[in-house]
Amino acid sequence: MNVLITGANRGLGLGFAEHYLQQGDKVWACYRNDPGGLSGLSGKRLQLLQWDICAPLAKDAELPDAIDLVINNAGIYGPGKDGQSLDKVTPEVMRQVFEVDCIGPLNVVQTLKDRVICAGGVIANVSSKMGSTADNTSGGTYAYRAAKAALVIVSKSMAVDLATHGVHVITLHPGWVKTDMTGQTGLIDVVTSVSAMTNIISRADDFEPGSFIAFDGQQVPY
Repeated sequence: MNVLITGANRGLGLGFAEHYLQQGDKVWACYRNDPGGLSGLSGKRLQLLQWDICAPLAKDAELPDAIDLVINNAGIYGPGKDGQSLDKVTPEVMRQVFEVDCIGPLNVVQTLKDRVICAGGVIANVSSKMGSTADNTSGGTYAYRAAKAALVIVSKSMAVDLATHGVHVITLHPGWVKTDMTGQTGLIDVVTSVSAMTNIISRADDFEPGSFIAFDGQQVPY
């Protein structure tokens, strides 16, 4: 299986890369500037790809004609919670987080969709429960919440548009994971989250196209 993962240099992305390499798949691991943890991985089945997902893919990038799985994992949180409060969040912060967390994944799919269609593959967009309006009981975190909510809607449209081409699209909530983004304060570790999400990805056809699914298999209300 050919797998492409964005934001693969650390955290969940690196965990995804390690998982699929261990399964014997070919992995195209994307990073923006620093390969980070990818530098510690090796093997003929691993290809490192420098790609800022908010920009066009380099014309000389070497990719397979068919990609079985795209995992849109790259994302940013933006300023800390206080910097995203009603009184302090700025238009610049809103735009920056939205560009990376929503427009970036859209750019990736627009760029790669023909290759995924060729494989009749799966697109998994990693969002967050914080993008659920139904789950929002604490307010705040305006930029991150809005961008992740938008990704859920964009992902649903992708699912509808690509279903006729044999491509299945789902959205994932990884849980509160111990990563750099959470300051290592999560409830579960990367291995646990990745193992659960890859299980969901492997049975993506069991879910309605565009479903928003938590790592534990539960449907997340929009």
